[in-house]
Formats: sequence, structure tokens, C-alpha cells
Amino acid sequence: MSAATDGARATRERERDPRQASIGELLTAITRDTSSLVRQEIELAKAEARAEIRTAAKAAGMFGGAALGGFMVLLFLSYAMWWGLSNVIDQGWSALIVAAVWAVIAGVLIAMARARVRSLGRLPQTSGTVRRIPDAVKGQADHRAGGQP
Repeated sequence: MSAATDGARATRERERDPRQASIGELLTAITRDTSSLVRQEIELAKAEARAEIRTAAKAAGMFGGAALGGFMVLLFLSYAMWWGLSNVIDQGWSALIVAAVWAVIAGVLIAMARARVRSLGRLPQTSGTVRRIPDAVKGQADHRAGGQP
């Protein structure tokens, strides 16, 4: 047998028995195993993300179909209201009344949406955490965040 074959066999035996392996061989094995574990975790995360995206896309399609159905209901209810009012008053006036009802509804929804947008904050906890990142990288901890000096 050659010296290279004996060396390779000895290395394999030391990898099987960590007590006989050198520090370099142990570090090589740890690095290889860690790299393999990280790659496997990334692949698992990708597979899970693809499955979640498919489910979310199907749900979004269903919401879109429901929105279309709701729009059609409102459209035909508006037509029914227009035709019902046209039995009492002129057809042009009944159409104008239905349009005015929808204008009032739209105005109320806009006012409510504006109030909600104005009440939105800046995300204070996230902003504070992001501000502490440079200090954390430098090795300085913030006692309020539970860090150690």
C-alpha cells in the first residue's frame, strides 16, 4: 500500500473516532457539517415558502372572486333600486338618486380611510431596534433592551 492510501484511511478512521482526530480535522468536519446543515435548512425554507405562496395565491384568487361577486350584487341591487324608484319618479331622477347614494357611501369610506391613515404610527419598537444595531455591531449593548455591558 502507498503512504497516501494509508494517510486517507487514517483520516477516515479519525473522523469516525473524534478522540483520535486532530483539531484541524475536527474543525474541517464541523465546518462541513455546519455547511451541509445550513444548505438543508435553506432548501427546507424554500420548499415551505413555495407551499405557503401557493396557498396564499389560491386564497387571493378566492378573495378576488368574492370581490367580483360582491360587486355584481351591488351593481344589480343598484339597478333594482333605480328601476324601483323609476316607478315612483322619472327614470332620470331615480338614476341621479342612486348615484347620490353611492357618492355619499364613497365619501364616508374616504373619510374613514383618511382617519385610519392619519392614525398610523411609525413602528416605534422597530425603529428603536434598528437604531441600536450599529451599537450592537460595535459591541456596545443597551441595558433597556436587556443586553449585557
